[in-house]
Amino acid sequence: MSLIKKLTASALVLGLSVSSMFAQEKWPDKITFGVIPVAGSTSMKENFGPLADYLAKTLGIKVELKLAGDYTGIITGMQHKHIDVAYFGPKSYVEAAKRANAEALVVEVDGESGLPGYNGTIITKKGSNLKSLADIKGKTWAFTSSQSTSGTLVPTVMFSKKGIDPKKYFSKVIYSGGHEASILAVKAGKVDAASTNNLDFNRGVGKQWSRDDFNIIWTSDLIPGAPMAARKDLPTSLKMALKGAFVSYNDKEGLKRLKNRGFIKGDDSVYNPVRDLIKLKNELKNKK
Repeated sequence: MSLIKKLTASALVLGLSVSSMFAQEKWPDKITFGVIPVAGSTSMKENFGPLADYLAKTLGIKVELKLAGDYTGIITGMQHKHIDVAYFGPKSYVEAAKRANAEALVVEVDGESGLPGYNGTIITKKGSNLKSLADIKGKTWAFTSSQSTSGTLVPTVMFSKKGIDPKKYFSKVIYSGGHEASILAVKAGKVDAASTNNLDFNRGVGKQWSRDDFNIIWTSDLIPGAPMAARKDLPTSLKMALKGAFVSYNDKEGLKRLKNRGFIKGDDSVYNPVRDLIKLKNELKNKK
């Protein structure tokens, strides 16, 4: 519970007005808001478009929504200063902090639990009689992206702890590129099982799939919520304004599309448990 307490306490800290403190700082005329491709481009525009519009209105500058074909594209975009602020997953943020000078501003609050985190899941198709990890041995499997937390890192650590080598345990292993793609692949019977998470699963309920289409055969412990992060070299007043804008975002329809309850203040240290998972994954791999 330490993660939850820390984030909750951080959310209660009152921000000071920065207009006078940073009056000399010049903001850019436009910022680019990148989002990792957890779903198809149409879904991403529908989900994140209202938030981008809100940021533009609140900040008084243009905000361009940028969609990339893969997680690495968003990291690289920020690294080369083509992206100013971005929605990352926990693992992709850790990579962006290392490679692209990313700085976590706020943490996403899950729409179902109300917690600043989410759970990884493994799903199979309803009616397939695949209801346990033992049942999916020899079947086809989908990870999402190598930079995905719930789609790759968390299940990989779990498999390693159980002595499972996915390349040997499954008849075929693919990387779908995103959570929506993995979920749809299971629904269509193109793969037998896939790793995803409750947040991205809920975003597609009633649109691309229903809950009754799947079995959930494994659920992870709580993962730190996805961050909104900005380049460290942006004006300090702009980063503070962005943080305030995200925290104050309360548009009911916009939050409904995101399937979250908004954002609370957070910082880089929130993602140290993810760094620990990456370290553990490498240690387990080296022991083989």
